Amino acid sequence: LSFLVKELKTNASTYKFDTNERLELDRDKAQWATTSAELDDLWRKRLKNAILNLQSGGKEPKAAIELLQKRYQNQLNRTHQIKSDDAFEMFMNTVTHAFDPHTQYLSPRSSENFNINMSLSLQGIGAVLQSEDENTKVVRLVPGGPAAKAGNLAPADKIIGVGQTVGDMTDVIGWRLDEVVDLIRGPKGSTVRLEIIPANSNGESKIVSIVRDDVKLEEQSAQKEIIEIKQNGKTRRIGVIDIPAFYIDFQGRMENKPDYTSTTRDVAKLIIELKKEGIDGLIIDLRNNGGGSLEEAISLTGLFIPTGPVVQVRGANGRVDVLADTDPDVLYEGPLSVVVNRLSASASEIFAGAIQDYNRGIVVGSQTFGKGTVQSLRPLRQGQLKITQAKFYRISGDSTQHKGVIPDISYPSLFDSEKIGESALGESLPWDAIRPTLFMASNTDLSKDINQLRKLHEQRAANDPDFNYLNAQRKFIDELRTQTQVSLNKETREKERKTNDDKRLKLENERRKAKNLPLLTSLDELDADPVDAELSVNNSEAKAEKKGDKNKNGKGKPEKKDKERDAILVETAQILLDYDKLSQSSTPLTAQQEKSAK
Repeated sequence: LSFLVKELKTNASTYKFDTNERLELDRDKAQWATTSAELDDLWRKRLKNAILNLQSGGKEPKAAIELLQKRYQNQLNRTHQIKSDDAFEMFMNTVTHAFDPHTQYLSPRSSENFNINMSLSLQGIGAVLQSEDENTKVVRLVPGGPAAKAGNLAPADKIIGVGQTVGDMTDVIGWRLDEVVDLIRGPKGSTVRLEIIPANSNGESKIVSIVRDDVKLEEQSAQKEIIEIKQNGKTRRIGVIDIPAFYIDFQGRMENKPDYTSTTRDVAKLIIELKKEGIDGLIIDLRNNGGGSLEEAISLTGLFIPTGPVVQVRGANGRVDVLADTDPDVLYEGPLSVVVNRLSASASEIFAGAIQDYNRGIVVGSQTFGKGTVQSLRPLRQGQLKITQAKFYRISGDSTQHKGVIPDISYPSLFDSEKIGESALGESLPWDAIRPTLFMASNTDLSKDINQLRKLHEQRAANDPDFNYLNAQRKFIDELRTQTQVSLNKETREKERKTNDDKRLKLENERRKAKNLPLLTSLDELDADPVDAELSVNNSEAKAEKKGDKNKNGKGKPEKKDKERDAILVETAQILLDYDKLSQSSTPLTAQQEKSAK
């Protein structure tokens, strides 16, 4: 960073962008630099690439350099704010990852954030903050949180001081974000005073007071919706429950709080509501769900099966424990489907695998992440150690490690399985299998229907504009992945960018034409159009891969109002209706029935 900051000040304005230089982006295959001069040349090329990227986005050369100076200086400032605890955490995790990718040391602060993510609850003011230059800026307020109720804090306000109920105000300009957050958080019922510069002011500050309270992170909890499908002149209603993670408030449960948060409790409430609304089938959406509580995966499975084993766990000593659902009640007995993708991991794979092994529902989507290891938390004098101590096995005996769960019906995926997944992580444990455990599968034999369901799906997908677009996108992305070098010649770079944009625009307009939508003249129109900007079929996986983030925005799905429906969920609903029709008949669907199923 120091080199980049200095280079921007002294040499960047003299850079020439008319040479034939190229930058290798895939550093895994690149030769290691052998001298300081070679390293400096590499960073110079990376800086030229960053400047070209900003210019391609419309920045003038001078503005691009100024923006990068500000960006790298901020990063350098944050580096200088690293404390001994941070350095220790980084060092310990470097050591632990040399043995296993999931063993991790958690500092006291990281432990607190881990517990918040698991419980979806904290005590504070309910504001999402970020660092901007030397300031702490409010990004948004948690709906229903203390700050939102108080009405004296707004997005884009800058927090420059923090004080408690009594005492002096602490100036926090230039502070690390996590240290500012520590000052703002506090016990329920206490008051925090904030000195802020309102976004709509002329720069004058004022002091506001907010009473801390429990903040429920509802947007990260399970959510429901209903998809309506026309079939044979009737409107069929398919319920969808999106589960972003397997969460539980351990503390709330230990304290016997009546409203403690958990995945199973939330999903059970949503199922009851959907049943009252008259659904004809249910979809559990686990796309991008990175897992969480093993206990919740087991209890959630219990909502759909009678008593029985859900997962096997083998420890380092070779002992195998069978973990089972012991509740005989079944909350939902209707047609069921589970949607997964490459970012569905750990607890998601346990749930999907159990549903598949019991023949309780149809698993659709793409091969899951393949995380089949068990971690537990060990308290330390300072922080915690999350350590791998066992492996998961399905009740069929197969491990989910590396292989994950293979869907009954596969959808195209935009993820690069060689770069994303357990098999892409260094030092990960190998796949193996153990003896199956005794269990009683559903009386329904999915195997006799699955081939016909695949056939009906393939017939629909072949004529579906969104699935055709998804397949074309996948092919296009595969082509881009082979291009590991970029030109540092501005004219060449612009030609390459235009060629790629023209291909993207062509693919999008082919989809729009097939759906009788207005054609676009540029990609800018697509980004600006709220109807098209959140197309789940072509955005959810691509955005997740680009960000490396298992989580999606807000609820995990964009709101459906005034936007195209999620093609993946619509097709899954069609498959459920096909299955419901097949299960009610002992004979295969006729050609006319196949036609009406579309």
